[in-house]
Amino acid sequence: MEFQKLKSIIEGLLFMAGDEGLTKRQLADIMELDADFAADLVYDLQRDLEREERGVQITEVASAYRMTTHQEHAPYFERMAYTPTRSQLSQAALETLSIVAYRQPITRIDIEEIRGVKSDRAIQSLVSKDLIEEVGRAEAIGRPILYGTTKSFLDYFGLPSIRELPEPKHVDIEDALDEQTQMLFERLDGRQMTIEELKD
Repeated sequence: MEFQKLKSIIEGLLFMAGDEGLTKRQLADIMELDADFAADLVYDLQRDLEREERGVQITEVASAYRMTTHQEHAPYFERMAYTPTRSQLSQAALETLSIVAYRQPITRIDIEEIRGVKSDRAIQSLVSKDLIEEVGRAEAIGRPILYGTTKSFLDYFGLPSIRELPEPKHVDIEDALDEQTQMLFERLDGRQMTIEELKD
């Protein structure tokens, strides 16, 4: 397969892997390549991103390659996160939050299996609002991050403890998810609280 095509596939895989990243061995297994060759492709892609001054970069943490943003761009990301029009919970974020609340601790992959769509952005939004946090690592390949709710989540929804979450009547996963999301929405008394309110 063409060298550029292989790098394009790796870029997509690292994007999909999110914060958990992928090791050279995992990349090699997925792409059916030699591990050292997979690592060479990653380093070459890393140089491409640097040379083209792209908005993302590849970093290596605990032997796993991850797609990350540049530290010097952080002020812009903070501004985006705290923009009033973005401080409300979207339907996607609320749905993701209900999955974490009712099924914690849970990995991103499990969340996406339940929702049926990618949930990176919703998870990042919830983490930035301090509604969910990393609570550990799953005993699985790649030791994926486990997410759970925070004390701010309890404050946000006026709950004395996580055990006080209303129980859904449905057993079917899809129906239960809709019901759980609706119940969380109702806890907001028909309005969305802003980040500024959470800070008070």
